[in-house]
Amino acid sequence: MQLKLISIILILHYMEYTVCQQHPSRHRQNKQSPGVNWGCHGGCLTCSDSNGCLSCKPRFFFFLERSGMRQVGVCLSSCPSGYYGTRSRSPDINKCTKCGLSNCDSCFNRNFCMRCKAGYYLLQGKCQETCPEGLIPSDTQRECVLDCTTECDSCLNGDTCNKCKAGLYLLEGKCHQTCPWEFEPNEQLTECIPKVHCEAGEWADWSPCSRRGKTCGFKRGEETRSRDILRPPSPHGDPCPPTTETRKCVVKKKKCAERRRGGKRQRNQRREKEGHDGQQEHMETGEVGDRDGLESRNKTEHRLRRGHSRDPVLPAGDAVR
Repeated sequence: MQLKLISIILILHYMEYTVCQQHPSRHRQNKQSPGVNWGCHGGCLTCSDSNGCLSCKPRFFFFLERSGMRQVGVCLSSCPSGYYGTRSRSPDINKCTKCGLSNCDSCFNRNFCMRCKAGYYLLQGKCQETCPEGLIPSDTQRECVLDCTTECDSCLNGDTCNKCKAGLYLLEGKCHQTCPWEFEPNEQLTECIPKVHCEAGEWADWSPCSRRGKTCGFKRGEETRSRDILRPPSPHGDPCPPTTETRKCVVKKKKCAERRRGGKRQRNQRREKEGHDGQQEHMETGEVGDRDGLESRNKTEHRLRRGHSRDPVLPAGDAVR
């Protein structure tokens, strides 16, 4: 095929040479403005009036386009339907080659089709009129696809699912046993949903240096800082980073003067309270003693009265003489 193309190019060059001999003024015009001429297009590097492009600029593909009974060379940025582009080491002989399969609309190489013509369905790089068992034809994709009923609980059409069967998860009309990367299964919806990764806010300022809750009376302590969680993660998303940090700190040691005065005042108040409580207890003890003494005296007088009442009364005759 390359030899045939080279032969065509040589013949066209010879024809151009013959024309130039007959019209030397036109040949001088071509020399002054190379690549610009009645038969040239935007991608042509060299051309002739009668045969079009003879060679193409880099990144363009040479293609023989049929014009009635003749073929005219054109340079295209991409090859037409039914052809694929081949590049060589020489940029001026990139060309469009016809697909080897007649029912192929576009191909990767001669024997591997990428899209079929209408009425045919792609399967493993080949175009077929019917699909094998277990697959159904898709007119939109022009491919043999999985039968929706094998994985779907309900279908929108032959290759688009509305709801998947148990154990499968829906994503863009397809059912998946495991969700693709950056998606996670939602058991309630039986769908693949995007993962949500944790998002933390900025760190706050460091706290004052402290030790055991005090900010004085020490030299070495600790200071902390924190940050908020702006967005919690989904079950399979990236977990949240730590929200607090602690580091050692050193400060100039100072006495807790305010706390010492406060402690002395508290001790005085405690002593006053203890004195008041003792006095009240003493008064209460005295009152109890007075009540006990009164009760004791009342009992003694009562016993004495009872003793006098029990003495025997002598008859008048037996009085002491």
